[in-house]
Amino acid sequence: MSDDLEIRPIDLLDRAQEAAARDWIGVHAAVQRELFGPSGSAWTLEEIQGFHRSPSGTRVARAAWVGDRLVGAFEARMPTTDNLDLALFWLSVLPDHRRRGIGEALLREGEAIAREHGRGTLMGETEWAGGGVDLAETFAARHGYAVGQTMLRSAMPLPADRDALSALVAVTDDYAVETFVDTMPEAWLDDRAVLQQRMSTDAPTDDLALEEEAWDADRLRETHARTLASGRRIVESAARHTPSGRLVAFTTIGVSAGSLDLGYQQDTLVLKEHRGHGLGLRLKAANALRLMDELPDVTAVRTWNADSNEHMLAVNRQLGYAVDGYSREWQKITGSGE
Repeated sequence: MSDDLEIRPIDLLDRAQEAAARDWIGVHAAVQRELFGPSGSAWTLEEIQGFHRSPSGTRVARAAWVGDRLVGAFEARMPTTDNLDLALFWLSVLPDHRRRGIGEALLREGEAIAREHGRGTLMGETEWAGGGVDLAETFAARHGYAVGQTMLRSAMPLPADRDALSALVAVTDDYAVETFVDTMPEAWLDDRAVLQQRMSTDAPTDDLALEEEAWDADRLRETHARTLASGRRIVESAARHTPSGRLVAFTTIGVSAGSLDLGYQQDTLVLKEHRGHGLGLRLKAANALRLMDELPDVTAVRTWNADSNEHMLAVNRQLGYAVDGYSREWQKITGSGE
């Protein structure tokens, strides 16, 4: 371990620490560039600050310094409305400072933070590009973490064939597609909160020890407003079951202010009792059409899916998504939260 290594708390909301905060998010971005080149995913500081303002979770950040250079970044996210035993870790070290004990020091600090908050289920993520290897696999396994889920990262190039997408949307049955850009209709909130909560139970979680999340209209409204305030654009489509009048499926794409040419395909869910009608495919096609109309600078949409989610992977292939990377969710059960 480097003799001059120092792990310090960092408050990403403190204006006096803004320079360090930008270096902190820059460490995470540097690792993405190392793994994926120009197609790496990068959060803006404003987006991360939005998460830190959320009332539904506690986030604690640390920075690793060697001399006057910030070389490592760590965050522990701990939900406060559900999954009260869970701590989610985000850890990055600059490539030219690896194998000096910096990652281990940050992880040790993070596990101590989790214990202090009574969290005994620890999770973190590793990523790698197609044709590559998981550079962090040995590190995670050596510290007692096991793979709980493997994800495929895929991308859909835009613009796509409008006629083909329109044909997928133009289905006459008991479901109507509705779409919004940025501002979620107030009338959607109750049904969308139900869908968001079901997202935590109906989507594949494989071996991850996750519990059902708690969502209501107020939490969804606050989360949505915070997302917009961070500079992110939102395009979302939902399916309404016309006999009941209820929303029964949705899909969301976000576009970060830091990468205006890239859309992030986020949650997609069809309630189990309404599957079998092609709603996932129809909604994703509708959302792609609206995205091309409203945000024509977006040249690709990126998504992640569990490798066990064969149905959604088939939907994505039909839409033109191609796998370009992988990620793993690692898990360690310490029992300290009991």
